[in-house]
Amino acid sequence: MSHTTIFSLSSAPGRAGVAVFRVSGPKAGEIATALSGAALPKPRLAKLCQFKDIDNQPIDEGLLLWMPAPNSFTGEDCAEFQTHGSPAVAEALADAFLAAGAQQAAPGEFTRRACMNGKLDLTEAEGLADLIDADTQAQRVQALRQMQGGLKTRYEGWREGVLDALAQIEGEIDFPDEADVPDDLSHKASAPLLALVRDMEDALSEFERGERIRAGIEVAIIGAPNAGKSSLINYLAGRDAAIVTDQAGTTRDIIEISLVIDGLPVRLSDTAGLRESEDVIEVEGIKRARGRAKSADIRILVKDSAAPSEEGTALLQKGDIILLNKLDKLRTIEPASFGKTDSFAVSLTEKTGLDTFETRLAEIIRERYSPGREAGLTRARHKDCVLRAKDALTRAEAALAIAPELAGDDLRGALQALRELAGETDIEAVFDRIFSRFCVGK
Repeated sequence: MSHTTIFSLSSAPGRAGVAVFRVSGPKAGEIATALSGAALPKPRLAKLCQFKDIDNQPIDEGLLLWMPAPNSFTGEDCAEFQTHGSPAVAEALADAFLAAGAQQAAPGEFTRRACMNGKLDLTEAEGLADLIDADTQAQRVQALRQMQGGLKTRYEGWREGVLDALAQIEGEIDFPDEADVPDDLSHKASAPLLALVRDMEDALSEFERGERIRAGIEVAIIGAPNAGKSSLINYLAGRDAAIVTDQAGTTRDIIEISLVIDGLPVRLSDTAGLRESEDVIEVEGIKRARGRAKSADIRILVKDSAAPSEEGTALLQKGDIILLNKLDKLRTIEPASFGKTDSFAVSLTEKTGLDTFETRLAEIIRERYSPGREAGLTRARHKDCVLRAKDALTRAEAALAIAPELAGDDLRGALQALRELAGETDIEAVFDRIFSRFCVGK
C-alpha cells in the first residue's frame, strides 16, 4: 500500500459535458472532505457537492463518490469527483488537489497500484490497457477476455498441474521408505507433465493470432512497376492514399494505411515496384519492399496481365493472393493456377472482378486471425514466459527416470516463469515498461 496520495483527470482532456477526477491513497478521504466541505458519502453512492479550493472559493458543483479500501479499483481509499468538463474547472480542481497534498499520477499509476495491491494480476492489467486502446471489435473481444481473467485462468491451471507433479516427485524424495509412497511415484508425473507441455505448445501456436489481433495484421502489396499496386491500395482505402501515374517506379518508399476487415485490424502496405534498377533511391525502395514482403502475414502479388512479369512470385507463401490486373485490356484472361495461392482476374481501372477478391481476402484474414474461444497469449512477454515454462517441463519429464531431484528443480523453474507471467515476482523493469504506456488517469 502506497504512502502517497495521487490524483488525475481520468476522462479525456479538453472541453466536455463531464470531467472525472480520481484520487487514490491514504489522504483521499481527507481531501474529499476538505474540498466538498461535507462528510463523506456512503460508499459507492453519489453525493451532490460544491467543490471549493483551500481558500474556500467555489470551483464547481458536481458529484462525489467515495470508495474506501480495500473495495476500490486500486485497493486503496479512493474518491471520484465528477464536475463540468471545462478546461478552467479541470485546472482549478487540479490546483486544489495539489494544494491539499496529493501528487499528479504518473501514466498507469492507478492500474499499477491495483496490481501491487492484488486487485489485478499483470495479464489482466495488460488486457485493460489493450481494451482502452482497442480500435476494432476483435481487439475489444480479445482485450475484454484477458482483462476478465481469461489468461489468468489458463495459467493457473498450468500452475496447479506443475504443483501436483512437484508434490509427487518430492514425496518420493522425502519419504522413500514410506509404505504408502510407491517407488514409481515420480514416474506417474510423466503423463500429466506431457499433457501440460502439449497445452502450452497449443497456446504458443496461437500466439501469432493473439499478437496480430492486438498489433494489426500485415498485408503487403507487391509486384512489378505499373502493375496496379497503388491503384489497389487506393481502391481498398477508398481514397487516394498513393500516387498513381503511368510512369514506372513512382512509389519509392512503403506507403501504409490502416483498415478494419471483418472487425480485425489490418495494416496494408504499398511497396516499390520490383525490378532491376541502378537508381540508388529506387534500389533502396526495392530492398525495403522485399523486406516487407518477407515479414508480412499476407502478400498480394499484382501482375500486369498485358505485360506479364515473374517479379515477386518467389516471395509468395501458402495462403497468399495473386491479382491478374488489367482485364480491361485483354478481355479474355483466365486466372492461372498457382498452387499455393488464390488468383483472381480483375480490372482496377473498371473496378471489375474485385468483389470476389475482397471476399476471399476477408475469408483468409478471418480464418487465420479471428479471436479463439480461449484467452491466448498476446504479447512477446507472454510468449517468453510460457516458452521457458514449457522447456523446463520438457526437461523435468526427461529427468524423471534418471534423477527426480533434478526434475524437481526444473519444475520450480517452470513455476518461476509462470509467476513472472502473472507479475508476482520482482520485475520492476517490466512494470515500468508496461505501465508507462498507459494513459494518465488509468
